[in-house]
Amino acid sequence: MSKLAELDQLLEQYKQLNYHSDPILKQRLNEAQAWLKNRIQDTHHLLFNEPKHQLMAQYFINRLYGGAEFDDLAVQIERLLKYAHKAEKIIPENAIKTGLKSVGLAVLAMQLDEQVAKQLLKDYPVDQPIDDEMMRLTLIKVDQAEARQQQLNMLDDLGTSLDKYMRSFIMHTAFKMCKGTASKYKFELMYDFIGEGFLAMKPMKSAANFIARFTEKERLIIENVHSLKAHPFKL
Repeated sequence: MSKLAELDQLLEQYKQLNYHSDPILKQRLNEAQAWLKNRIQDTHHLLFNEPKHQLMAQYFINRLYGGAEFDDLAVQIERLLKYAHKAEKIIPENAIKTGLKSVGLAVLAMQLDEQVAKQLLKDYPVDQPIDDEMMRLTLIKVDQAEARQQQLNMLDDLGTSLDKYMRSFIMHTAFKMCKGTASKYKFELMYDFIGEGFLAMKPMKSAANFIARFTEKERLIIENVHSLKAHPFKL
């Protein structure tokens, strides 16, 4: 079986999202994700603003938490799957494994955020700006506590994989050597998606430690929301 079979399944899950054919839902999804990213940046500003963490913070916001950036990547993933045998020869196996974890996180983020966007459209006017109280009540209604905990567990697992596989000098060298071939077969976006993980790690001693600090606060926020605290996003 192809090492990229799991990527095919993830792409299918992504294609089944409703916002692709519903512009109103897509707009609300974009707004919900913008609120979430702003909230994440506010919650973790001390962690994110440490110089050694800034690249990893950007990777989180732009890659792992969904958004319009993933739409372009999904188009290339579909192309990549048509040439899976070539991709598997070009990209080192451990880089593929780590990339799959990152793509899985991005797809899960899109699925969860679309549920939030649908609930917002049910409960509020389409043009009402999203604020903290709207989001607090919406998150309680959609009851994603278990799924959000799964998302954080997947993040912790990604941190372990980044430290285990992506710090190898041999691995990094092999990955850099295949850049030209990736460009030749038009796999640049997927290559860059994985490559940004390499770059984000360079200034850091451990991706797992960074992610553990991030997920610890995120778990507190989940607990705050579902224990009905009045201001769950303020830590």
